[in-house]
Amino acid sequence: MNYRSTRDPNAQLYTDAQAIIQGLAPDGGLFVPAAFPQPQFDLTRLTTSSYQQLAQTVLQWFFPHLPTTATVPAAYGAQWDHPRIAPLTPVHAGSYYLELFHGPTLAFKDVALQVLPHLLQAAKHQTKDTKETIILTATSGDTGTAALRGFRNVAGTRVIVFYPQHGISPIQEAQMRSQQGDNLHVVAVKGNFDQAQTTVKEIFNDPTLAAVLASHQQHFSSANSMNIGRLIPQITYYFSAYGQLLRQGVIQAGDQVNFAVPTGNFGDILAGYYAAKLGLPVGRLICASNKNNVLTDFFTTGTYDKRREFFVTNSPSMDILVSSNLERLLFDVSGGDAELVQQLMHELQDQGHYSLPTELLTKLKQLFAAEYATPDEIQTEINRVFKEANYLIDPHTAVGSIAAHRYRTLSDDPRPCVVVATASPYKFPETVLQSLDNTVPSQSTGLDAIEQLAQLDPRPLTAGVEELFTNQPQPVLTTTPAAMPRMVLDILKKTDK
Repeated sequence: MNYRSTRDPNAQLYTDAQAIIQGLAPDGGLFVPAAFPQPQFDLTRLTTSSYQQLAQTVLQWFFPHLPTTATVPAAYGAQWDHPRIAPLTPVHAGSYYLELFHGPTLAFKDVALQVLPHLLQAAKHQTKDTKETIILTATSGDTGTAALRGFRNVAGTRVIVFYPQHGISPIQEAQMRSQQGDNLHVVAVKGNFDQAQTTVKEIFNDPTLAAVLASHQQHFSSANSMNIGRLIPQITYYFSAYGQLLRQGVIQAGDQVNFAVPTGNFGDILAGYYAAKLGLPVGRLICASNKNNVLTDFFTTGTYDKRREFFVTNSPSMDILVSSNLERLLFDVSGGDAELVQQLMHELQDQGHYSLPTELLTKLKQLFAAEYATPDEIQTEINRVFKEANYLIDPHTAVGSIAAHRYRTLSDDPRPCVVVATASPYKFPETVLQSLDNTVPSQSTGLDAIEQLAQLDPRPLTAGVEELFTNQPQPVLTTTPAAMPRMVLDILKKTDK
């Protein structure tokens, strides 16, 4: 399996190992398969396949030259608190919820970031790469913690995570500041996620920084979904969800299923798009956004315009105006037109907006729908689902739930809809409590709110939630977006001593 950049008209090829190690393509584009896999599989087998078996199959489709036999058992083992890894609930308040928060950091990012360190090690071994890999990541809340947990004390790696200082929940911040590992570094940025992510991309493409790292036998890589090794493992849970619907008798093999996906950086829903390309019977992919609804406007009008107010909302992991993985979708829907993708990305960077050709928007609308939710609507939805089903959802899942409910109402689409539940409600206990008309403890650290929320939850606390009470947050460094490159060099210089 070879990969290429979304922006390279010459289609230079890279091996799967090279794509994983580099993270971003040299021209600033994202790696995509040079030829998309076209596997033959029997949908009925999904009813009897374990999550681990499905994951192994997906990894072999995309990374056939990497040894992954030991990867899957290590990634999906005792650190998960549910044997199915990503269990699907029975229907609750009109939707099925695919719970992706049973990993060690209570969010869907664990699904891929328990895999990526093993893929990276295998790739480095195969290419005889002995350089130290500097994992550089901007996070809107969940990726950072999952990357820190996944890569802690992994030989030959160091992790530097940047997060918006005032753009995540107290629990998310405490989780990041509590990760223990000799190779871990956490930095708060005085800015928003988009500013942090844009600067990380600039650091990746800075030849001066690259030369400094090369002189010390180091190189950058990414743990964001910009890295193809982060993206591909997420495909598995779409197949797993379909298999569970088959097992529940909700559908028959070949029936189409809709998925409502809370969307920020566009990686999660892109994995669903890739699942559909592989042959999974997907009806609609419903792109669910919060008040930062740049994607809703894009799928409605064909114009992507980041020139708008940035809102800090009660679904902070989706507070994003530049959705990086959309670039991969544009490449695919345009038939691999790298020149067009390059042009659109330059327009976005230089002018702050771009518009799709009409025929491409028409193609997108055949599969994608888009809805968004305000903070007030999010709280109302958390309340509705709890009252109707005695089931707690976090604010990001609530965005997906609203989108599913609204789409179903407006379209009369009878196909079952799976809401991708991206995080545990215990990562955002203050918002959930407020939504349920409960008083939130003043100046909450998150832990007191968790205890209060647990009194309302019919399900026992999981080990991952219990762990929050033993965390010991450490002090973190603070910087500005402009000073991030210098901060990276300072961290590496100090830890080299």
